Amino acid sequence: MNKRQFVARRRQDWEAFEKLLEQFRPERPRSVESDDVSQFSRMYREICQDLSLVQSRDWGKSLTGYLNDLVTRGHNTFYRAPPTRLRAIRDFVVSGFPRVFRRNLWYFVTSCLLFFGPLAVTWILVQSEPELARRIVSLQELEQAGESYQAPDENSGSSWRKTRDDSSERLVMAGFYTQHNISIAFDCFGRGILLGIGTAYTLLYNGIAIGAMAGYLVGTGRQAKFLTFVISHGAFELVAIAVAGGAGLILGHALLHPGRQSRMDALWERGRDAIEIAVGAGGMLLVAALIEAFWSPSDIPDLLKVTVGILLWILVTVYLTFSGRWEETES
Repeated sequence: MNKRQFVARRRQDWEAFEKLLEQFRPERPRSVESDDVSQFSRMYREICQDLSLVQSRDWGKSLTGYLNDLVTRGHNTFYRAPPTRLRAIRDFVVSGFPRVFRRNLWYFVTSCLLFFGPLAVTWILVQSEPELARRIVSLQELEQAGESYQAPDENSGSSWRKTRDDSSERLVMAGFYTQHNISIAFDCFGRGILLGIGTAYTLLYNGIAIGAMAGYLVGTGRQAKFLTFVISHGAFELVAIAVAGGAGLILGHALLHPGRQSRMDALWERGRDAIEIAVGAGGMLLVAALIEAFWSPSDIPDLLKVTVGILLWILVTVYLTFSGRWEETES
């Protein structure tokens, strides 16, 4: 058997081993199964034998270098210590989540249209005519919001800066915000199983409700308190709702357009991306809740709040757009 025949016979196994190495990368533990481990062990031994044969017959530095690289990567993968839980979390936050988000970017774009579109339209309409808000939001909620964002000198003792000054109360509020925000995100994601219709409804409803409340507060002269309060945590909270909505739309699309797969197979395959995106959105909402409880109501200059808020919006945009791209280039 000469070199050409040897390469032709073994090339397919080498390429298969390269693909298997990709599945064993630390950020992709979900794709590794017991059959993969057995196959990896067998193919690794065979490639070691191939390398030994090529070296003994002196079939060129190029082929020797290629097989030596495969053997080295296989050795490092086989004897690498399993990643710790903290490392797995770090890898997911730094690169895993933003990468899977970008792979499904158009679902997020559609979700933004369903959420931010109605929010903006409702905000504009209600701001010009605040009484319209009563047709969307209950009178009790409007009154509570009005009291929360009133100027400090309007009524002694009811400013949000005073009522939320106690640290223990802020811990309670952080828990409340986390539960409330994640429940909205879970609705956006979980209702995608209803062919995406449930997700679309949830995005539209929340967009209209938030827009009505914002328009009412700005239209009744409370814009300074309201905008300086929401600008910081809004960067994480509002974007995360749209991200979770995109995850729900993935589920709906898998059921409506499964391609050549069965609907259950399509849901199982695409659902993994959807779950990762939903988990990432939950992490963003946790950050939003902490900011809303501890930073947003703090008694610091409004200019600083606005500056930090703008920087946080830029940070979220840069994170979702660029984080983890170096790994995409390498692969």
